[in-house]
Amino acid sequence: MPENAPASKRTPSEERMVREVSSKQRQLEQGHNRWAWSSIDVLGIIGWSVTLPTLAGVALGIWIDHRWPSRFSWSLMLLLGGLLAGCVHAWLRVKGDQS
Repeated sequence: MPENAPASKRTPSEERMVREVSSKQRQLEQGHNRWAWSSIDVLGIIGWSVTLPTLAGVALGIWIDHRWPSRFSWSLMLLLGGLLAGCVHAWLRVKGDQS
């Protein structure tokens, strides 16, 4: 019997099958929505895992540069150090989430 047949012409087994297919379709749509929000959450967490150490390194570097001037730029060195630390932390977090 065709899928778009009137409900009154379907057998009980066909009705059950239509309900099951509809239920599965709703579950798949809800699962996809959860996956999308979960992905956005992960991106936010990873972004902040890199951003915060980088900004902390810059702030500390600026403070050191003003406090003890030298020919080396502590701001630049600590920016790169914070960026490296943040990337390593983010990598370890992503690697841990996948296992």
